Amino acid sequence: MCHARLDMHTPSDSRVVLKLELQPEYPQQPSLLLRGNGGQKEQPLNFLEQTDGYDYFIIELTEPQPFEYALRVTTPGQSRWITPKGEEHDRLPHNWFCYPPQARAPSTPGEAAANPVPSPIRDASPPRPLFETPAWVRNAVFYQIFVERFARGEPARDPLGVQPWGSPPTHGNFMGGNLQGIIDRLDYLTDLGITALYLTPIFQSPSNHKYDTQDYFTVDPQFGDLELLRRLVEACHQRGLHVVLDGVFNHCSDQNPFFLDVKRHGPQSRYWNWFHIRDWPFPDHFGNHGEVLQWYDCWWGFHTLPKLNYHNPEVEAYFLNVATYWLCEAGIDGWRLDVPNEVIQSFWPKFRRAVKAVNPNAYIVGEIWDDASPWLQGDQFDAVMNYRFQKALVGYFAEERMDAHAFDHTLRYLLQDYPEPATAVMLNLLGSHDTARPMTVVHRRDGGNHALESLKLMAAMQFTCTGAPCIYYGDEIGMEGDKDPDCRRCYPWDWEQRVEESGQRAELLAYYKKLIAVRKDNPALRHGGFRTLEADPHRQFYAFERHSPDNRCIVALNRGDRDYTLPLSPDLLATELLSNRPIRNGQVTVPPRQAIIVNLAAVDAKALARRLYWGGLNQTATARQLNEQGMPHPAGRKWRQKDVAALV
Repeated sequence: MCHARLDMHTPSDSRVVLKLELQPEYPQQPSLLLRGNGGQKEQPLNFLEQTDGYDYFIIELTEPQPFEYALRVTTPGQSRWITPKGEEHDRLPHNWFCYPPQARAPSTPGEAAANPVPSPIRDASPPRPLFETPAWVRNAVFYQIFVERFARGEPARDPLGVQPWGSPPTHGNFMGGNLQGIIDRLDYLTDLGITALYLTPIFQSPSNHKYDTQDYFTVDPQFGDLELLRRLVEACHQRGLHVVLDGVFNHCSDQNPFFLDVKRHGPQSRYWNWFHIRDWPFPDHFGNHGEVLQWYDCWWGFHTLPKLNYHNPEVEAYFLNVATYWLCEAGIDGWRLDVPNEVIQSFWPKFRRAVKAVNPNAYIVGEIWDDASPWLQGDQFDAVMNYRFQKALVGYFAEERMDAHAFDHTLRYLLQDYPEPATAVMLNLLGSHDTARPMTVVHRRDGGNHALESLKLMAAMQFTCTGAPCIYYGDEIGMEGDKDPDCRRCYPWDWEQRVEESGQRAELLAYYKKLIAVRKDNPALRHGGFRTLEADPHRQFYAFERHSPDNRCIVALNRGDRDYTLPLSPDLLATELLSNRPIRNGQVTVPPRQAIIVNLAAVDAKALARRLYWGGLNQTATARQLNEQGMPHPAGRKWRQKDVAALV
């Protein structure tokens, strides 16, 4: 029996996409036999790619629903059907899948309808809802701001013991960053090319990071108030920026009034069942880390972060109210969800329905570091923070612990793992408030001799791959910092006055601006298909193509120490976008430890002649180029000077 696994999702009301996974067997061609109100027909599936030892095929349908279907796999000498009961070998299948799975399509005339049988492959799972993700995210460039360390605006509402801006960060100190500081720096962000902000938590909390919430309905006084948040969101919207807030709904602060009530009154507290209490009364102090678990559940053994009980309907209702309140009262554009895999999963479909009812275009992105498939089936999150992508880029470009072949294998696996609506809006990051800074990571290898080049390669990959790129504040100027709390340093707004740093930081900032501009100018880089062109494990060269109906780009990244020449089709107009240089002679050379982005466009003789002529060549040279590139002459002869003169 052949291995087969299939996945169906609905990116819109009128479209159904089916993806089939088969063991590789050459040659093989799968097709889809479909029957419904429109009769019966068979359509071939298109080969997508080979990843992790399997062949992937895909087909997009616009058929009226419901319908029934079976899959035929044709190889030399045999044809077999994939059905709910396994393989069949007759001329037509006896058993049919149904779509939607709970539906039953009308039988064809004269044929008795067989009862649906549970399938051993993925299609037998419960029916999935329509999976739509916000279109604006596909075009977005995100900027993550750790609010306490980004910018200090006036008038400041400093907490007690605030330290001078730029002091070494600790787990407990404060520097005075606030919402007004973000408003003051919006021009910087729009000049960079940012179109969306993701703010770490802003609600009332005793800490600098605010991941221990006291009051979910109050902006922390250090940061501002509701009115100031509204001003920030309005100012962002006027500039075309979306705003996503961070929701910490798995646990709260031990200073939260609900938990304090439990601490004081024990089982008599009306909030007793809001938490997971094992014993009471609680001691005033805890000794070793994790000792608190004798009394109550908390996040990773931290007694200041008691875990909330979502088996209690009151807790669910409370946090659904929190989610919709800020959408309505502040006009935010979505939620980033902290450790959502630690909340009972049955809560998240309710959360999605509540959020999308208020704003269908709100973005819901979860913090899940590993496989997030259970949360990305259309009924919970739109996407997750793409830490698996981040680990792959660090592993290949920074730590150099994998070769180009392994990197390609990992990347294509990631691109295949989730339904397309989720993959297209994944939050692709290089660093965050929970990781070491990318510049610090690249400095660890070979004494940092190629740190800037390695970081540029990582950024080029980030901004040209499928998904929405996200810059952690300051990475665009190469800020450094090890893991938390060192990665949460203050943004050095006076960096241009520091002569020893300004040159490299200015160069990197200009590079980020160029990458963002190139991404915005090329639709293929934002929502085009992905195809690997080259993965050379010996010379550490990686190239891929992004393509959409009206745009085609090749991205080539040379991690090696020698030039790499990549051939291009001679009948295409090619331009290297980072340098704005035309490419001639049907090939491009990628220097060591550099990236290029090539735009390819089909050209006719007139367009090519004009490009060559106005590029500085005389008419004779232009005619020779047309002949060398094999551009056909309308009369069937070679190009001459007067032909070119007539064209230009």
